Amino acid sequence: MKTVCAILALCSAFLLFGTPTFAQDKAADPAAAVTAAPAAAPAAAPAAAPGPTPNKGDTAWMMVSTVLVILMTVPGLALFYGGMVRAKNTLSVLMQVYVVFSMCIVLWAIYGYTLAFGSAGTFIGGLEKLFLLGITPDSVSATFSKGVVIPEYVFFAFQATFAGITPALIVGAFAERMRFSAVLLFILIWFTFSYLPMAHMVWYWDGPDAITDAASLEKVTAAAGFLWAKGALDFAGGTVVHINAGIAGLIGAYLVGKRVGYGKEPMTPHSLTLTMVGAALLWVGWFGFNAGSNLEATGTATLALVNTLLATAAAAVSWMVFEWLIKGKPSMLGAASGSVAGLVAITPACGFVGPMGGIIIGLSAGVVCLWGVNGLKRLLGADDALDVFGVHAVGGILGSILTGVFVSPELGGTGVYDYVANKVADFDMATQVIAQCWAVGVALVWSGVVALIAYKIVDAMVGLRVPEEVEREGLDINEHGEKAYHL
Repeated sequence: MKTVCAILALCSAFLLFGTPTFAQDKAADPAAAVTAAPAAAPAAAPAAAPGPTPNKGDTAWMMVSTVLVILMTVPGLALFYGGMVRAKNTLSVLMQVYVVFSMCIVLWAIYGYTLAFGSAGTFIGGLEKLFLLGITPDSVSATFSKGVVIPEYVFFAFQATFAGITPALIVGAFAERMRFSAVLLFILIWFTFSYLPMAHMVWYWDGPDAITDAASLEKVTAAAGFLWAKGALDFAGGTVVHINAGIAGLIGAYLVGKRVGYGKEPMTPHSLTLTMVGAALLWVGWFGFNAGSNLEATGTATLALVNTLLATAAAAVSWMVFEWLIKGKPSMLGAASGSVAGLVAITPACGFVGPMGGIIIGLSAGVVCLWGVNGLKRLLGADDALDVFGVHAVGGILGSILTGVFVSPELGGTGVYDYVANKVADFDMATQVIAQCWAVGVALVWSGVVALIAYKIVDAMVGLRVPEEVEREGLDINEHGEKAYHL
């Protein structure tokens, strides 16, 4: 408990760095008025210009991206995690990922979407769209280009997949020893009080069409989420998804406790084949996750796709090479973990940095996250079973901060767009890095505090952990009455 409080204190310290009138005509002569023809009726007011309509190509791309993110979760994440646990707990992990994803999709439709994207607010949205009230097939959502919209239903569905996968990431930290009922109750609380506020703070704004001059920009900024207003850049979820989930996982690893026999008994992955297949599905699905976050089928989407390709490959190679140098042999688990580390790190940066920046971020992520699951993990002393913190939080922090560096046009990045001048603004790297640090710090502290409270509530209500004899026999047969394998 002292370690948890110390981590939250460090995170808090980190957060501190940073209508004209027309003249009337002269009255007509009365006689003339008698003989004059009747005056013409006032001209009808011009009809309002029709609003922008969605482009079929953009809509199709967003539908495909949504399906790709589902692919990366079920089965991708489920298989990646399932292969890394012992055989007696395989189904428990598959079940947790599958049901957590499903539950959060439903919660997103009921109240999640409106609290994240419903209306203005510094930390959370309003209830205007509770139960998807007012959303129809004709409703539209803004993108990042003026005059370009997509159907709101596809924006809702795309963001729903993010809301589903983020909590599912957390289950890897306390795998093999947490009650299924406790998992679901914790996720319900954490999703409501951590994921939704973070999504709103980072991604909510009124859209580019609301910005026409400096005054309107000020108004949009005042109504935007806290971190959007700070200028933080997060293209696809480095803070909202990865840091958010990673720190919650670490707190859980401390509070749930270490697995029985941890450090004394072998706990090697039971099927690296499943893990490799899961990692590959994650990589494929992540193209929808990152490139889809552009919300349009444009050149920026292709940039995000290219960076997702390059950074992932670079991280897989760098992790493998350094593991080879340190341990004497390259491993399949290392290559798969490296690819996920690259995917995590490039997520906040993918639509902002150039391809060479993407490669550098990927190479860095492979090395830094390798340390995160080895040296840092030993230093923290937590049994983060599937390295949620070491890969997702560490990789998310690295990628979020490096986004502030490699977004620079001088380093091949896109720069930051000025919607008043309708061009790329002058870039100040120091200012941008500070904004990125704000986002990192807020994510760590907010999610850490919410997770700590949520775990304590769940422990008091149903208990966090299964009994020792259940853990030794396995969660599959005891929690679910099934086995993954009958050999």
